[in-house]
Amino acid sequence: MEDLREDLADLYVESRATAPGDPYRRPSRQDFLNRLTTYMRRPGFAVVIAEMDGLMGCAFGFPVRGDGSWWFGFDGALPRSIDQLTVSGRAFAFGDILIRPHPQDRGLARRVQERLLTGHQASLGATLVDPADRPALAALRSWGWLDIGELRRPAGATTFRALVLPLGERTTARLEGLVTMPGGGDPGGP
Repeated sequence: MEDLREDLADLYVESRATAPGDPYRRPSRQDFLNRLTTYMRRPGFAVVIAEMDGLMGCAFGFPVRGDGSWWFGFDGALPRSIDQLTVSGRAFAFGDILIRPHPQDRGLARRVQERLLTGHQASLGATLVDPADRPALAALRSWGWLDIGELRRPAGATTFRALVLPLGERTTARLEGLVTMPGGGDPGGP
């Protein structure tokens, strides 16, 4: 597993390259490895890997507990449909989605995300993103994630954007109208 961890860390560095002039300081390779180690200890941790001539992408995470603790610190009322999917055990938290930059990254991202969700019989993906990480937010939105609001974690008083990825037409239809964007932007665009 150690080789895989190192390969995933290499993919993290490559997939999160900072554009010139981007003021956002991405977490370091070691920060990523520390987070990955923490996630790996969570019950139900899973990873999906895409390979061609090498590691092209991956997604990993763990099931969201039905007690709703994942959403503690959500600003406002959690949309009812999301709460219902969480309580029913149909939500899965993505720790990260790493895609090697290439022309088909959108399709590959969609496939690894869906594979991870269907493998856990989940109807909803959930993730938290630093609002200053504009490239990550843009990528997630381009892959179909919906920004549903702000969440503040008590430890360190860190604020995140909460995003969800509904799986399947029925789930998507139930979630329509939930999207809130800072500044009222288009939820489907980067």
